[in-house]
Amino acid sequence: MSETGRRIAIVGAGLAGLACASRLSGAGISVALFDKARGPGGRMSTRRIDTPLGQASFDHGAQYFTARGASFRAQVDQWAMDGVVAPWPAAGPRVWVGVPGMNAPVRALAADLSVTWDCPIEALERDGPAWRLRSPQGPGDLFDAVVVAVPAEQAAALLEGHDSLLASTAATSSTMPCWTVMAAFDRRLDIAVDVLRDQGALGWAARNGSKPGRGPIETWVLQGSPDWSRDHLEDPPEAIGAALLDALGVAAGGPVPAPIALQAHRWRFARSSGGADGALWSPASALGCCGDWLIGPRVECAWDSGIALAEQLLADRSPG
Repeated sequence: MSETGRRIAIVGAGLAGLACASRLSGAGISVALFDKARGPGGRMSTRRIDTPLGQASFDHGAQYFTARGASFRAQVDQWAMDGVVAPWPAAGPRVWVGVPGMNAPVRALAADLSVTWDCPIEALERDGPAWRLRSPQGPGDLFDAVVVAVPAEQAAALLEGHDSLLASTAATSSTMPCWTVMAAFDRRLDIAVDVLRDQGALGWAARNGSKPGRGPIETWVLQGSPDWSRDHLEDPPEAIGAALLDALGVAAGGPVPAPIALQAHRWRFARSSGGADGALWSPASALGCCGDWLIGPRVECAWDSGIALAEQLLADRSPG
């Protein structure tokens, strides 16, 4: 089968899935992505919240990223030239963020690809030698191969019964949760620094407005530590908001004023444990996996895994 004749479905349009799709599409392969979210971002999402002072934005997932390897550095350099990323010195040297939100680079990648949003994939189904994806909209088109680019726990459920090795590898990977609180204030908080790390229940707290390209409203993103988030995973959002605001006050040396807007978001699958596989591809089942859970808990790891899987698919000339 020629490269241009292959059709590949990718479940998950976060950075790993988009990196894989971008490489495959550039090689002439037809790629269709499907994601349950309403728009680009995944764990690099940006949320906008209305406040009495206007709309405020929050990077409520990944807070920043670094670029260590040559492949990702080249991509980040291109994003910088395109104006969709910029340095954020407050978090350290050689630290990057999306502009005007963390989802900007993901949005830029998705713009050139075929992505169906708001489309949760419930199951994979064999149809002869091909694959179909089952969603609430019903069975879709036929594909020669399927890439699963979602967190390990979700990947295991999709792969079960189709490829025992891929499913078991995903099932044995663990991901820690994270509670995130987004808080806007009517004045600047009396906190000298823009970033706080490892302050009791707070694994991370940052003045979101200190990032380049953000608006003038005083906004903070508070993230519970992995252990704290796990221990309070089923607590109501209101209790999480109050607890992490209290923790911010302790770290700041005094209570913070009442926020003018407050929301909490629970990431059940936030920080992967990582692995040594890089990416997984099975020519026999025509199924593959990519994601940071196959390398490590950094944004760059998701990119590297997606590119690694694309290269395996390009090297495999068998049908699918």
